Amino acid sequence: MDWTYNSVAPCLLREMGATGLKPCGTLHRTCMKKTKTKDSHLLEEWDKAHLWHPFTQMKDFQAEKPIIIEEAEGVILRDIYGSEYIDGVSSMWCNIHGHRNRHIDQAVKAQLDKVAHSTMLGLSNVPAIRLAKRLVEITPKGLNKVFYSDNGSTAVEVALKMSFQYWLQMGLPEKQRFIALEHGYHGDTLGAVGVGGIKSFHELHKPLLFNTALAPSPHCYRCPLHKDKETCKLACLEKLEEILKKNCRETAALIMEPLVQGAGGMIVHPPGFLKGVRELCSKYDVLLIADEVMTGFGRTGRMFACEHEDVVPDIMCLSKGINGGYMPLAATLTTDKIYSAFLGDRGKTFYHGHTYTGHPLGCAAALASLDLFENEGVLEKLQPKIRLFNESLNRFHELKHVGDIRHIGLIAGIELVRDKKAKEEFHPGNRVGQEVVLEARSRGVFLRPLGDVIVIMPPLSITADELTRLLEIIYESIRGLESAREQYF
Repeated sequence: MDWTYNSVAPCLLREMGATGLKPCGTLHRTCMKKTKTKDSHLLEEWDKAHLWHPFTQMKDFQAEKPIIIEEAEGVILRDIYGSEYIDGVSSMWCNIHGHRNRHIDQAVKAQLDKVAHSTMLGLSNVPAIRLAKRLVEITPKGLNKVFYSDNGSTAVEVALKMSFQYWLQMGLPEKQRFIALEHGYHGDTLGAVGVGGIKSFHELHKPLLFNTALAPSPHCYRCPLHKDKETCKLACLEKLEEILKKNCRETAALIMEPLVQGAGGMIVHPPGFLKGVRELCSKYDVLLIADEVMTGFGRTGRMFACEHEDVVPDIMCLSKGINGGYMPLAATLTTDKIYSAFLGDRGKTFYHGHTYTGHPLGCAAALASLDLFENEGVLEKLQPKIRLFNESLNRFHELKHVGDIRHIGLIAGIELVRDKKAKEEFHPGNRVGQEVVLEARSRGVFLRPLGDVIVIMPPLSITADELTRLLEIIYESIRGLESAREQYF
């Protein structure tokens, strides 16, 4: 831990009444250690006094000792006490090239010397233009127009409003509804929640939402149609076609996470499902929105999940990995056909925008990230790591309480069950997934579960040795369930 003088210290020292210390930057190392410890305790107090954390039951959080990250490098997070953790979830699925990547750091610093922010309402900026061109070049052919926003939720909001207004201006105002998948997650703003399919997240706000038709998720481990994975012949597509046939005249678009439903439990779709959805949307004249916020930029082993089945959506939503997690940025890409429907008088204008749309610093970071993909062969170097990942995950099947392992690329979800044969779930009150990640945390790995599904999604830059250590710690943390308290069973 570097105990050098920190510019925050004067404020903290005043708070502690340390009148004898001056903010001159020349404090002795011993003095700084004492100050550091006191500072750390104050930060913990202020966190609990003032912060409201997302997706967190704050009553539980108040009883725990918070982990406060101060530094990071590569795949390692370091807290205010100097403890280190492998970032097993890429800081909420967005870090790709590791923390403090030198090339991205330099790109952001260079952009700061030019302009940090200017509006895109009536103006443009150089990084936003360059990034739009490069996104068009690497996404599925035909997605030629780029609309920027701030995050995955806003990228989805853009897509929903765009598809609704497109049909209105095409003379089909009745096409106002959306179809989504059960267990789907597309963000937390109200429009995005309106097409969500996770009851625990979305049911509470149902009175505020528009009416969305939910189609069965291709969740093979817990098939909603009670079919056998080996013989079902994608029966979920048949059910989807029934919904489309019934509702297509009033449906603007179908939205889905291609190949992997993230927050719904890392549900990996069977081969052919994505392509089948594309064909059905074309057949029934419904736009297809591909939410690649989580799956984009190499996560599945290819740049975008849609590439696995040669699917071209009508609209694609991107965020998270777009600039390696450096700062908020999102993009919604669409076709010339949809864009053209908005050309004409003022009444056809797409009245949507954000203060930080096309943010120059975010776009500069994204350009640097794409440079790394191109110049350092990120996807090529990823393939041996994916093979190691797959082979190492096979070992987890021997564990007594591992019911299912779902994975693609460097994404995995390990579902923990009380009874493997019956696929019986643990009682939610046992918080088994949380117990496992807390054990992993004590061993130097930071994870965040989805209920009793252990999510593994490290930065693509992780080394083979780091990946092996990450999986070994997770394995041992899960194995501890076999001798866990009787209350679980």
